[in-house]
Amino acid sequence: MPYLIALLALFSTTAHAVTFTSPVEQVPTVELFTSQGCSSCPPADRWLSRLVEHPDLWKKFVPMAFHVDYWDYIGWKDRFADPRNSNRQRYYQQSGGIRSVYTPGFVVDGREWRGFFRGRMPEFKPGPKVGRLHLEWHNDGHANVRFNPARDNIPRKLELRLAILGFGLNTPIGRGENAGKALREDFVVLGRHRQPIEVSAMKWQLPLPETVKAQSKRRALVAWLTESDSPAPIQAVGGWLP
Repeated sequence: MPYLIALLALFSTTAHAVTFTSPVEQVPTVELFTSQGCSSCPPADRWLSRLVEHPDLWKKFVPMAFHVDYWDYIGWKDRFADPRNSNRQRYYQQSGGIRSVYTPGFVVDGREWRGFFRGRMPEFKPGPKVGRLHLEWHNDGHANVRFNPARDNIPRKLELRLAILGFGLNTPIGRGENAGKALREDFVVLGRHRQPIEVSAMKWQLPLPETVKAQSKRRALVAWLTESDSPAPIQAVGGWLP
């Protein structure tokens, strides 16, 4: 009997899944490019953390904090920094989404947003009808993603991106511009990967990204679609992990 109970418990654990679904209208993303080595970044990190309690989180917008590595040389190596994050910000500049590369830098719905510096909040308005993006997390280490386009002019070749976000992350800073501070951060991209796809396939299965080892109070999973030649999301979806 104990063996049977253990077997049933194992089955119920491995079979567990959580599903997130976007609306048909395009969901804006809020991307913060930040660094623990930048003295101007902690206020922006705190601003982003306020969105954790926002009633429209995941429903009308999807936030992410991409830690860049180009400030690591000035005395403090950001443990969440990833050169791919720096390259993503440069990609936005190359594609015309932002004017220059700097931190803290916000990109809302694929375009540079400087309202933070004026004490404003973005208007999280739904975009055009593009289709529903379904994200299904499985605790056996993979995610299923399905996209149901709502119009015919969606590019056939896209890129699917998947990220795990960490919350309540605490880091005491020993050197650099923020020396002596203890930084608390949310929505931090701990791991991500991308996969070229074709819309005709409609459904894809991906392994969950490997993540930076960090004690996070909560985690979330986010998926978004982009054209193969642009970093700007076409549709995004996300939610809390159990």
